[in-house]
Amino acid sequence: MMYIFGYGSLINSHSRQLTGQTGKALPVIVNGLQRHWGKVDGRYRISPLVAVEGEGCCNGVLVNIHEDVLSRFDCREKGYRRIELDPDNLVAYVEVSRTEPIWAYVRTNPAPPCNEKPIMQTYVDTVLAGCLSISEQFAETFVETTKGWHHPLENDRHQPKYGNRAGISQAHLELIDRLITKTRSSE
Repeated sequence: MMYIFGYGSLINSHSRQLTGQTGKALPVIVNGLQRHWGKVDGRYRISPLVAVEGEGCCNGVLVNIHEDVLSRFDCREKGYRRIELDPDNLVAYVEVSRTEPIWAYVRTNPAPPCNEKPIMQTYVDTVLAGCLSISEQFAETFVETTKGWHHPLENDRHQPKYGNRAGISQAHLELIDRLITKTRSSE
């Protein structure tokens, strides 16, 4: 057994199911990773979330997986580099095994979103719906610890462009809009 640290769409249980992972996720904060909006590579039509090693922290979830499904996550996270996290950098809300490997997918020097590859609203909705399934405070922490909200954002809710859109209820949308509007105006 091992863990994957999900800091973006993997926070959302419905999105995780698209990779065949339906198990529980444990909310955590990881020190030493800074989450940004950024470009990954030519395969992505949008600018998803990326984590960069170094200063900062970000919240997310630990997903306990079997070693035989790690390759599915490697495929899902193409364009990222998988690293093993130091368990001492983990702040867990519940007890987590510190003997099992904890993997995260990171980027080095990601390019910022632009008009051709913007932040996509349905991606934001998917991630924040996952955060809200944990708590409103978890969603607020996500927004506060994510850099780059000032970059171009395209509202694609009526014609979704994000292929892994999942688990979003109508009830989430007003709260999501309020969270990101406040942050986008303060950056």
